[in-house]
Amino acid sequence: MKSAALIVSVLAMLPATGQADSESRQSPWGGATEIHQSYSKQKVVFDTFSGAAEKLTSVLDRASYISVLNGADPFDNRIVIVLHGDAIPFFAARNYARHKELMQRAQSLSVGDIIEFRMCMIAARMQGFRPEDIHGFVKMVPMADAEIVRLQQEEGFAYMQ
Repeated sequence: MKSAALIVSVLAMLPATGQADSESRQSPWGGATEIHQSYSKQKVVFDTFSGAAEKLTSVLDRASYISVLNGADPFDNRIVIVLHGDAIPFFAARNYARHKELMQRAQSLSVGDIIEFRMCMIAARMQGFRPEDIHGFVKMVPMADAEIVRLQQEEGFAYMQ
């Protein structure tokens, strides 16, 4: 019952689509079949490197949806968003005013120990950032690629981009 309520709340968050006219809805194969699926115990790592706000927003949306579909249980699922490349400046304290809403959303997702942000220290240093320059909800790891591989090989995380 709890899973059904979570699925309904996730579906309510999705954008509504308008009614298409009957001609554009016709298909020689009919409509899609809806599969009612439950999810649990998922571990996902998102490889996040884009400097486009809409791409980071998409990652945050997808991570949030996965969390909700898994019951938002920190003992049952984990999501790690590994940041490197052009995604790093979003998380710099000096850019907070420019990316305030996005950073408030990211920080709010990190509450509850389900979604975690880890940043590549090498890439951050190459861009002139030290750990103290980055928002406090982010954890620094030596190298993004090595962390993604480690999460997959040693902890069984599924890779998402």
